[in-house]
Parts: sequence; structure tokens; C-alpha cells
Amino acid sequence: THYGRVCPIETPEGPNIGLINSLSVYAQTNEYGFLETPYRRVRENVVTDEIHYLSAIEEGNFVIAQANTNLDEEGRFIDELVTCRNKGESSLFSRDQVEYMDVSTQQVVSVGASLIPFLEHDDANRALMGANMQRQAVPTLRADKPLVGTGMERAVAVDSGVTAVAK
Repeated sequence: THYGRVCPIETPEGPNIGLINSLSVYAQTNEYGFLETPYRRVRENVVTDEIHYLSAIEEGNFVIAQANTNLDEEGRFIDELVTCRNKGESSLFSRDQVEYMDVSTQQVVSVGASLIPFLEHDDANRALMGANMQRQAVPTLRADKPLVGTGMERAVAVDSGVTAVAK
């Protein structure tokens, strides 16, 4: 599976479509060169802050809940049945069966795609064009904060290496 490892949206248009890919926001490579993505560990129905990076092979062995699953203040699942992935298939599982949870709803897309507001409501072709335009954008000299954002803007600005950050 490419979930959380390779962006399904950001790829060039034309003859190279699908040949050039972008890493997802939180993806990393392990010591063997396999792509991994982070998950929060679930212990005794409580979602912990313990982060485990899993490869696609390891991921198939676990029941993984979505990041937008409803939790109470203590990190317990509110609903009895939770939408999860297991062995590449999405299905409903009992909350007692969940072993991991996605860290973010943004972890499936690349940095460029994560900056598109309301991405989940966009047509796939429009999202592809928007992600490619993000990649080609020229920075402004006097930037204002966006009127509508996704929450990733600060992380992108800080990680760019060209932003002065005061403490």
C-alpha cells in the first residue's frame, strides 16, 4: 500500500504522470530503504502518544483506525464500531480490536497537496492541478497570512529553511 507513504495526488501531468511521485507529509525511509509512515499506538482502548513507524508490510498485520475517529477526553473511542484498515481493506471493527491509529488526516498527501484548503471536497483533477501549481508558486515579498488555511502553513514555512523564526 502507498497510504501515508506516497502522495496519490501530486504527480506531473502529461507523459510522466505516475512515473514521478512525491513523499507524503510524514513519510520516512527506514534503514533498509523501505518507506514508513507513523501511527499512534492503541493500548487497552486508549490512544496513546507513543508513535510507531510501520512499513507497508508491517501495516497489513494490524487493525488501524482513521485519524478523525471520535475520541473522548481520555483518548478512548466513543463509538463501538470504528472504521479501520486491515490487510489493505477498509471495514468496521470493534473498538477492542483497534491496535493503531493514524497520526493525522494530512498524512496521506504530500506537502503541496496538504496546503490546498478543503482538499477532501475537490475533484481529483482539480486537486492534481492545485498541487502542481503549489510546486510552481513564487514566494511573495510581503506575505500576509491566508484567509483560509489548512494548518500546515506554519510547518511548511519553518521547514523551508528560508524563514527567520524569532523565539
